[in-house]
Amino acid sequence: MKKDNTPWFWIPLLNFASGLPYAIIISVSVLMYKKLGIDNKSVGVYTSLFYLPWVIKPLWSPFIDLHGTKRKWFLSMQLIISLAFLIIGFTIPLNNFLILSLALFSIAAFASASNDVATDGYYLLTLKPEEQSFFLGIRSTFYKLAGLTGSGLMVLFAGHLENKYNDNAKAWSYTMIFVGLIMAFVTIYNFFATPKTEENSIISKNSIEHKSFTEVFATFFKKKQIGLVLAFILVFRLGESQLLKMLNPFLVDPENVGGMGLQTEDVGIIYGTLGITALTIGGILAGIAISKYGLTKCMLPMFLAMHLPILGFVGLAHFQPVEFFHFYLNLYFFEFDSNLNLYTSIVVIIEQFGYGFGFTGFMMFLIHVAEGESKTSHYSLATGFMALGMMLPGMLSGYIQDYLGYQNFFIWVFIATIPGIILSRFLIFPKDFGKKSQEEV
Repeated sequence: MKKDNTPWFWIPLLNFASGLPYAIIISVSVLMYKKLGIDNKSVGVYTSLFYLPWVIKPLWSPFIDLHGTKRKWFLSMQLIISLAFLIIGFTIPLNNFLILSLALFSIAAFASASNDVATDGYYLLTLKPEEQSFFLGIRSTFYKLAGLTGSGLMVLFAGHLENKYNDNAKAWSYTMIFVGLIMAFVTIYNFFATPKTEENSIISKNSIEHKSFTEVFATFFKKKQIGLVLAFILVFRLGESQLLKMLNPFLVDPENVGGMGLQTEDVGIIYGTLGITALTIGGILAGIAISKYGLTKCMLPMFLAMHLPILGFVGLAHFQPVEFFHFYLNLYFFEFDSNLNLYTSIVVIIEQFGYGFGFTGFMMFLIHVAEGESKTSHYSLATGFMALGMMLPGMLSGYIQDYLGYQNFFIWVFIATIPGIILSRFLIFPKDFGKKSQEEV
């Protein structure tokens, strides 16, 4: 490959290769198992365990940093992800598909988390500091586009096949094979597009400041307010972690068990397309707000915007409104022409916008937590604790929903957001953290 490859040539699909597996493993798998007849309790437990690689990612990231090149790591991991998705597609029609697919999703999850580590390191090694800042928005955009592809287009594709074949197993089998082929194409592209400049400047242990994981871990726990900070990180997403696991089951479950009775295609449009678009817009506006006003002024409004819309799902579960609006989408290889539930669409769009708006504030706080020495490692530890806060409540979400029913479950989810908001009021950080200085304006 030519050595003068510009970052524009390889950054988009390299970041797409991080976002698509995460969306499929964490989000789309929930809907897939639900449509294949797995009960909510099992779905909540199994798919929440997929967070584990992101929880313990800090433990093996030093190994990736010190052995081999980042390029070899992410290409190998992307190949494993591609094969895992392809094989999942072939296992779905089998009688023992559940245990096989869970094992393969777990492998893909570990590969995806490792791919994230290698990709982040590759950016730092390959791009100049000024290029890293410039392309940060491009990376974020294509990561979100990957999420839109996974939770939107792939779900829409699965729903189209469900209607065509009247066979959910065949539909999701073909969908996962298609996802695997997409990942394989992206992997091949990245093989040819990503420059090998890193291999000419492999970092030795002596050429950089190298600290043991124990030392990095110890300094993390010496940070100011660390007990309060960890409690906040672990409980802030207590409600959201349960909502994310039971939202798709709620949307597709029939009305007689408290659900909204949507088709898979409808979920692909309402949640996977309109919702994620709203989430992206919310995140962009949040970044603008923080840069203008600072995190201190924005934190409470952002967190309220993230959590208050949950009450909309309480209303949906109670009233189960049936008003519709016509929606048409032509994707060339198939057309989507349907009447979508109006109020469900409104609630999902508002909730996802608020989620994008508020979650940006939360991630900005994690950046503050990581400030100082070993910033990258400390940020990885902070996000690991965040993933733990998602995994454990998510595992219980199906049991809680099964016991309470959907309406009371959403009430509980809203109540579960309150401890995080309360703890946030006691956090101490620089008043203008995140705010652009006058020199930058």
